[in-house]
Amino acid sequence: MSFRILYQDDSFVAIEKPAGFHVHPPEDAHRISRSVNCLYLVKKQLETYVYPVHRLDRATSGVLLFALRSDSAKRLCHLFQEQKIKKTYFCVTRGWTEESGMIHYPLPSENESSEPLVATTAYQRIGQIELPHAVGRYPTARYSLLQVEPHSGRRHQIRRHLNHLSHPLIGDTLYGNGDHNRLFRDQLKIPGLLLKAYCLEFVHPERGDPVRIISRWSGLWHSVFDLFGVCPRGMQ
Repeated sequence: MSFRILYQDDSFVAIEKPAGFHVHPPEDAHRISRSVNCLYLVKKQLETYVYPVHRLDRATSGVLLFALRSDSAKRLCHLFQEQKIKKTYFCVTRGWTEESGMIHYPLPSENESSEPLVATTAYQRIGQIELPHAVGRYPTARYSLLQVEPHSGRRHQIRRHLNHLSHPLIGDTLYGNGDHNRLFRDQLKIPGLLLKAYCLEFVHPERGDPVRIISRWSGLWHSVFDLFGVCPRGMQ
């Protein structure tokens, strides 16, 4: 298994992470196969040690960044912690959202004894559709295509924030709606979590120049764009 390299210099490497792959083995006792472990596979592909600096959910595809040295990893982790890295995602949600909005909603931390953590997510609607499919008590089904920018990095932040607005992501088996997920999977033939980590932008912590790393649109996402009648070339 070889990943598409989206960016590489002496300090960092970014790959195109497919859906279904873990960034690294879970911290709990759960074991995963090396065949779906990005950390192991990237080390093997590059024949050098790499350091994970952020994470994507297993079901999320898109830009995944690793550091090539421990000092570079510390600098990049600091940028993530200071929210100095702009993250752009695309997703499909149930229902018609507002044209744009900012979600300010604290999210419980992974440590249940701690106070909820401040979390902010901005979104802009790129497209909307109404399909002639009865789902639940409604005779038709409405969906939105969104460009999303999380301004913090909480676990499952985009998924939880949009679910908080009653617009869960399509394909989300944890926070989403099974009837709408089945419609996309079985009738529209668009399976999986429709959440794409499209772009990372930051100032290189060692060189000082701007870095912009973008993902590539897969066939699945082209099916999404066809469904919504929008062109991915206009999505920056």
